[in-house]
Amino acid sequence: MVAVISEPSPAARRPDVFYLYAARAARGIGDGFAFIILPAYLSELGFNPFQIGVVATTALLGSAATTLAVGFLAARYDLRSLLLIGAIVMAATGLAVAHSHALVLILVIVFLGSLNPSTGDLGMIVPLEHAMLARGAQDEERTRVFARYSLIGTASTAAGALAAATPDFLVSLGAIRLDALTAMFYVYAALGAIGVVFYRRLPHVEPQQTHARAAALGPSRRIVYRLAALFSLDAFAGGFVVPSILALWLFERFELSLAAASLFFFWTNVFSALSYPVAARLARRFGLVNTMVFTHIPSSLCLVLAAFSQSLPIVLALLLVRAALAQMDVPTRTSYVMAVVTPAERTAAASVTAVPRSLASSISPTLSGALLATSFAGLPLLACGVLKIVYDIALLLSFRHVKPPEEQGTGRAG
Repeated sequence: MVAVISEPSPAARRPDVFYLYAARAARGIGDGFAFIILPAYLSELGFNPFQIGVVATTALLGSAATTLAVGFLAARYDLRSLLLIGAIVMAATGLAVAHSHALVLILVIVFLGSLNPSTGDLGMIVPLEHAMLARGAQDEERTRVFARYSLIGTASTAAGALAAATPDFLVSLGAIRLDALTAMFYVYAALGAIGVVFYRRLPHVEPQQTHARAAALGPSRRIVYRLAALFSLDAFAGGFVVPSILALWLFERFELSLAAASLFFFWTNVFSALSYPVAARLARRFGLVNTMVFTHIPSSLCLVLAAFSQSLPIVLALLLVRAALAQMDVPTRTSYVMAVVTPAERTAAASVTAVPRSLASSISPTLSGALLATSFAGLPLLACGVLKIVYDIALLLSFRHVKPPEEQGTGRAG
């Protein structure tokens, strides 16, 4: 797999794009260790798998609520100001979690805050960054811009995953395990502050008054709602194995250490990062929808096989293959949504397609926590894999003829 991207496009050379990439990298590092540290931290506090699943569900519900709020506010307020608020919330979340041990308090913090049990493609900041990136990008370069964005985010998440081994290192030096885990949330807060620095350097993007109605969707409303429904099915499936739940499954079933989990999630994120430029190339050749579907199905089959495997090396190998394929739909999905709506609808479309995803994915972690306690602990992986295959087939049947501008007349998406 060759991670080569063509010469940077004019959009990629814009200063605001650089600052968005840099802020995404800082957030990715925080997300990279947070989803591993979170279940370990909660377990250290004495919470059981079901309670940890409830925390994950609450966090995803909070992501949906804040993303929905952004969908209404983005048409009325400066995007730069909203991004700054998002970074400040991230910093405050890290500080609040570091000082919270009661379940009820943690639930409130993760609902209102930015802590994500999944990866960094959910939350209030994401649709704002997508809308900023889409500004000025030509149809032919849009997928490459988002592929770079996704690559940077996932590569930084990989680096963050390595940092998740820090508590074990501190414990080996004599630190108390709970204190070592708590220290990582201070690092998370510091990364939020770094995001504030980069977002402050962005230009002001004034709202378009003619499109300041709630939801701000017009001619593209029907296609956006159809995409949102399908993305919700995909997100509901993915919620069964959000990284925090997957880490918990590895801890519980194979007694994987925190250091080993850190190294494993580092490589899963590396493989995912390498897949993004490949996805951009495949999309140019075969079309966005085909790329989303025909890379997703094999990854789901790997997940189903992992659910039944008794060997840790085989499970890790299958999950690494899945990581190399499963995220190819991230830049292509974003590019597709931005392509099939009018420019004035992009922020609202990003929000409207993201909110149902967050809501749908928030249900599954609690179910996973319960399923992990059954005699067949691989049930969450099996449910995720099967439902994702159903989503891929439905997406292909529904949208194989709905082509973005760069594919019209080429026949590639059919």
